[in-house]
Amino acid sequence: MKSLRSKFFSTKMTASGDHPTAESASASARAHDATPSSSTANDATSKNAPKSNKTSAVQDPAAAEDSVAMHKSAPATADAPADEVANTTSSPVSDAPQQQQQASRASEDEETHEAPLLAPTTTYEQASSSSSSSQLKSGPYNNGSHNDGHEGQQNGHHGHHDNIEAAGHDDASDSDEFSLTEGYETRSTGSTSATSSIYAHTYEHGRRYQSYKNSRYPIPNDDAELSREDMKHAMLLELLDGQLVLAPLEKNPQNILDIGTGTGIWAIDAGDRWPMARVRGMDISPVQPLWVPPNVDFLVDDCEQEWLMREEVDYAHFRFMATVLKNLPVVLGHAYDALKPGGWIEFQELNCEVFCDDDTMSADDPVKFLYDLTQQAFAKFNMNITIPKILRQYLTDAGFVNIQCVVKKVPIGVWAKDKTLRLVGMYQKMAILEIMQALAGRPFDALGLDQVQKEIIMMEARKGLDNPKVHRYFNYYFWFAQKPQ
Repeated sequence: MKSLRSKFFSTKMTASGDHPTAESASASARAHDATPSSSTANDATSKNAPKSNKTSAVQDPAAAEDSVAMHKSAPATADAPADEVANTTSSPVSDAPQQQQQASRASEDEETHEAPLLAPTTTYEQASSSSSSSQLKSGPYNNGSHNDGHEGQQNGHHGHHDNIEAAGHDDASDSDEFSLTEGYETRSTGSTSATSSIYAHTYEHGRRYQSYKNSRYPIPNDDAELSREDMKHAMLLELLDGQLVLAPLEKNPQNILDIGTGTGIWAIDAGDRWPMARVRGMDISPVQPLWVPPNVDFLVDDCEQEWLMREEVDYAHFRFMATVLKNLPVVLGHAYDALKPGGWIEFQELNCEVFCDDDTMSADDPVKFLYDLTQQAFAKFNMNITIPKILRQYLTDAGFVNIQCVVKKVPIGVWAKDKTLRLVGMYQKMAILEIMQALAGRPFDALGLDQVQKEIIMMEARKGLDNPKVHRYFNYYFWFAQKPQ
């Protein structure tokens, strides 16, 4: 990693010196504003020039648009009907005052018009529209494997993984039919919820972080991150064909616990799916909605401390939690105590290692490098982002039985031939793009990276994500186990 990192920064630092600074861009903009426009000079000359049969055209595009819009909105007069304003041919005498007035207005508009310095932020809908393609080649849905406790061949595990079939390069672009809101289930408008008075936050790097019990959780909990979490929920619904759980629950579970509920979107869907069950979401941050199904409520609590709730539950659900827990054995002990005999526990986890099966990814791939750095950064917070692949031992040590694992490959980007996996891959790509700025905050600060290094890492990773010829993927692990009867 050291050699890769030194090679990466030595090559990229040289390239970074060619970019213009914000000060130079601002100076250029001021110089442009101070220069008289060509249309103003032409207007001054045209006042002394002989009248012709054609009006003078305003040469600045912005002024021309303002002028046309002004005349279109004004009512037609006897001297200048509305349909004649748009034409360039008119009588020399009757149009002369109008030409001078139009040129004067255009000159005023030109003086007050300022172009925006920054491009507008791309929305989810724009992102999905600009990064899409049609003519998808659908194939059989053969993603992942379901085996009785075998975790796959990757990194020394045993079991079978089906390779993802890549689409042709002409097909490997995002599709217009994909929407980043596809797969979201409508939230219920029930009337019951539990809220907390703990709303203290800290702000760093322009992002909001929860500060409950002075936590140093490395990822923000602001609106941008919460929206990303909801997008990942939609991605997993697509990946699991609409299933919320893989554990073999009874038909009508009575009590369900969602640990690390986040926005509460999984708990809300579970409340709608099992209306006779009580669903409780637990999280360290009070960021859940107020309007939820009547059988859903939320509890602000730290799952790594002693749990406040005392009821026994039929099912305990963890999603994207194993990688950020500092003391997983303690949490598993709490979950074991909370479960009824015969109850199930389930982890739905991303193993944050970038893989490739067909040698299209180079050893110094920028996306892989980003996640290698992320692994080092989270280790500074006593977190292991590759722990999902070894959860079997933790579950065994906690006393669980009937341990099973499903491993699914999730493409990064839209290179897969299968239509569902292309949609899932688009979600995964967007999830990475959305978290980059958060990784450049507390995690990369922990590695001592400066702002220039952070920007280079993110720039190269974005470029890498836009290359559909590189067939990267993550492994998602779905573990479920049972408390003995």
